[in-house]
Amino acid sequence: MTIQTSFRERIVLYALLTSLTSISIDALLPGLRQIGADVGVAPPLSTQHVISLFILGMAFGELLLGPLSDAMGRKRALVLGLGVYALGTVIAMVAGSLEMVILGRFLQGIGVSGPKIATRAMIRDQFEGDAMARVMSFMFTLFILVPMLAPTLAQGIIAVAGWRSIFAVYLAAAGLLGLWLVMRQPETLPADKRIPFRPRLLLSNGRRILSHRRVTLLIVATGLVFGAQLLYLSTAADLFFDAYGIGETFPLYFAMLATGIGLASFLNAKLVQRFGAEAMARRGFVGLAAAGLAMLVASLYWGGRPPLAVLLVLGFAAFFAVGVLFGNLNAMAMRSLGQVAGLGASLIASGSSLVATVFSIAVGAFYDGTTLNLSAGFFLAGVGALVLAELALRADASPVEAIR
Repeated sequence: MTIQTSFRERIVLYALLTSLTSISIDALLPGLRQIGADVGVAPPLSTQHVISLFILGMAFGELLLGPLSDAMGRKRALVLGLGVYALGTVIAMVAGSLEMVILGRFLQGIGVSGPKIATRAMIRDQFEGDAMARVMSFMFTLFILVPMLAPTLAQGIIAVAGWRSIFAVYLAAAGLLGLWLVMRQPETLPADKRIPFRPRLLLSNGRRILSHRRVTLLIVATGLVFGAQLLYLSTAADLFFDAYGIGETFPLYFAMLATGIGLASFLNAKLVQRFGAEAMARRGFVGLAAAGLAMLVASLYWGGRPPLAVLLVLGFAAFFAVGVLFGNLNAMAMRSLGQVAGLGASLIASGSSLVATVFSIAVGAFYDGTTLNLSAGFFLAGVGALVLAELALRADASPVEAIR
């Protein structure tokens, strides 16, 4: 039986599946201190690794689940990812030590790569060019509602039922979305266009993708932008507490800044087909660099603690730029992938995750309780990504020819 779904239903499903990545990070932020107090923290491990090793798991999962989606179809790969995610969730939920929490989080990261990669490949199967950028921006507009609301809702849930209850919410969300997917989402990759899962073939096609200068440069540019966001996520709770004494109301300020990404994604979806993804991305890079520079100047002027209103305005501007960049950068990088969209999406996501992790850890190591390292991170990411993207746009844009 052929499944008939509307464009709107597909975009909502894709957005919710993709949002598992965000909610798996953001909803746990208010509970990190409680996790440390409950299961104990023994160096060299800390509760920060609950976030960073989740991202590392994503990097590994993205390398595997993308090729699987090219071989077995997008839908099966997505269901497999949700299954691994559920296993990791159960392990973390019943963990008696920080090591087991981190193991569960690592498996969650591997599993969440299924929804993240397969949904992008599904979009690439159905749309091209600026139309694809428009769809991704619509998806990110819905997706961003999750980080706006997740910390606030999670803080209430944790206060009532403890940090383990958040993992119960993760498990329920994965189950419901998996059921929706199986019942309502058609397969977008026909059997005759699938690429067998053979290591030698994967290495050959992967080499072709990574030797495509345009794609590789955009992977690093995407990683820098993601790294700026990850830097904020890994230090935000401490920054608001250390610099401004904000604890319980942190989710409110977190949501205020997240609206910048949501508003930008919505406007980008309206404007990208008029101005093009490349022009919109340039504006985003300049905006991120400018916001970072202004924040850095303000931080130096006020001794690392600018007035909260100044931080919020400049932070909103930085995240508005990030919102413009997300949909466009992914669409620009995916544009040259053709039939290797699954493997290409894996390499783009995994490569950018690795770059982001290295960038956020390197810059985050200089965190000193002030806004200096966050503002420097925004500025460096904006400038670096702009240079790389300009070099990428001068490179060959012809699609990668797959070896079958």
